[in-house]
Amino acid sequence: MKFLKQFPNEPYDEAALIRTYRLSGDLNVLGRIYQPYMEQLFLVCYRYFRSEEDARDAVMELFEKLSCELKSHEPVHFRAWLYSVARNYCLMKLRRNEAAGNAVHPGRAEHHETEEEAFSVSDAQLDLLTHCIGQLPEHQQRAVELFYLKEMCYRQIAGVTGFSMQRIKSYLQNGKRNLKNCLEKNGRA
Repeated sequence: MKFLKQFPNEPYDEAALIRTYRLSGDLNVLGRIYQPYMEQLFLVCYRYFRSEEDARDAVMELFEKLSCELKSHEPVHFRAWLYSVARNYCLMKLRRNEAAGNAVHPGRAEHHETEEEAFSVSDAQLDLLTHCIGQLPEHQQRAVELFYLKEMCYRQIAGVTGFSMQRIKSYLQNGKRNLKNCLEKNGRA
């Protein structure tokens, strides 16, 4: 895993480096932010692809993706946000490969649904999710829609709604819990 070691492991202020990158677009600054997470990201990607080569490629492609994403997103918790970006990237790449008719990776399920079956399940799940979001109290509903569906960060939500950061966190936490309860109650998790 020689490709993972590029910068010395010295302490740094991650938030300050993120601000610097957002202002300058300097890829060396982004590399300094990204490098401590490369090994963890490699393991996450390997878990999905079951191939060292594919996982290595994904780590490099994630760096490119991050160079754009970090300019438009202001993650509150960078590590969790980066993990989420990596997970979504891997899942989307696997879906694209499967849709293109490429072989399914060994780590993936062997069962293949027809396109019609996949869409009917997705439609039912989407209907249930829409129903459950509609059951949330108004503030939770607004916070969940802006954060998860419109992919806004906390600051953007605060600007749109006037909610404090603490309120937003509370609405999201309670909204997620209430959504989970509603989905479980209706037989889907």
